[in-house]
Amino acid sequence: MRPNSIDPSVHKHTGCTRLFKASVCSLAGIGYAMHEVAFRFEVAVGSILIIGSLLIPLTLVERLILIGSVLLVLIVEVLNSAIEAVVDDISLERRPLAKQAKDMGSAAVFIALVNCGLCWSTVVYANL
Repeated sequence: MRPNSIDPSVHKHTGCTRLFKASVCSLAGIGYAMHEVAFRFEVAVGSILIIGSLLIPLTLVERLILIGSVLLVLIVEVLNSAIEAVVDDISLERRPLAKQAKDMGSAAVFIALVNCGLCWSTVVYANL
């Protein structure tokens, strides 16, 4: 195999086809996430916050911090849901490591929410 070539057994598609297929998978992932109540709630609240950030007179960096903190919550929620799906797919019985994985995913969402709250409160307070 040539150096820097793509192994066809691993990557069946290249170039634009690969980008298209990856986009389809990403949209499917968002579709799965939309079945999660917490994700839908965070999308609703996040949408309001992002629109609000566009209405407040802010610098570009401040606006990016606010929008980025909201997007981070959504990213972490999707990853948490993925962890929960994998754990539940393996087994629905109660196991200490399964609980640990789910609790750590939940903790990551909590930290992202705290980060979002700190970003928003700091930027809004600085602009009063």
